[in-house]
Amino acid sequence: MAYIGVDIGGTKCAVCAGEDPLHLCFRVSFPTRTELGPEQALRRIEAEIACAIPAACGVRAIGVSCGGPLDSRTGEILSPPNLPGWDRVPIVRRLSERFGVPVRLCNDADACAVAEWKYGAGVGVENMIFLTFGTGLGAGLILNGRLYTGACGMAGEAGHIRLRPAGHTGYGKAGSFEGCCSGGGIAQYGLGSAKELAGRAAAGDPEALAVFREVGENLGRGLAVLIDLLNPEVIVIGSIYARCRAFIEPSMNEMLRTEALPQPLAAVRILPAGLGEDLGNAAALAVAMGGF
Repeated sequence: MAYIGVDIGGTKCAVCAGEDPLHLCFRVSFPTRTELGPEQALRRIEAEIACAIPAACGVRAIGVSCGGPLDSRTGEILSPPNLPGWDRVPIVRRLSERFGVPVRLCNDADACAVAEWKYGAGVGVENMIFLTFGTGLGAGLILNGRLYTGACGMAGEAGHIRLRPAGHTGYGKAGSFEGCCSGGGIAQYGLGSAKELAGRAAAGDPEALAVFREVGENLGRGLAVLIDLLNPEVIVIGSIYARCRAFIEPSMNEMLRTEALPQPLAAVRILPAGLGEDLGNAAALAVAMGGF
């Protein structure tokens, strides 16, 4: 018997199965298609879980990783900005009734933080920050060797921090960290998707390189706040940063040297996600396994 993980994102969803996050026996992904509402995605998720069960030789538990806000205690997804129409979706009850096994729900940034801490770039550290940097920007916090979720499970919503008085919008706030450093924010330049701009930057296109330089400056400005506040050993960044590091890192480092205190800056390493493109699957399986 194995665990099943469900990763729900604003762009795509994925279902996987495995005995642990490093050994998968089943994986599939498909577009979320948020314009069609949650029901079509939920039905597809259920269908793929049903396909995964034979490959897993039975199921111990299901883990759901999803962008917040959500309520892990009630098992509901609560209107995430990147999932319009997903309002109070009782996904834990729905999946547990359908498949008859324990189901756990966790904020995707928290789930990714745990996966990277236990299996990826953060192995062996006590204080780590994980940033999603995908469609949106969320953070998961490992502090003093434990996942920190806060008083109501909302700790780590770094994307809501306002970095500038105006600018691209993320999390409903102009000039926010998410607006400045996410796929949704990059699209607001009106020059194409982050993936398209990365291809242009790799070919030396000045316009694309200028976008990533500005993204790097904003990332450095936001990271400086987190570094000075939490003094982590490692900051692990996924998705767009991991794929576009060469274009983002120089201006990010320039801004960090300007904005962050020298002692905590010297103590921190900033790394791309160690689990790479498998991070979403690994995070969802880590939720299914529990223990954090």
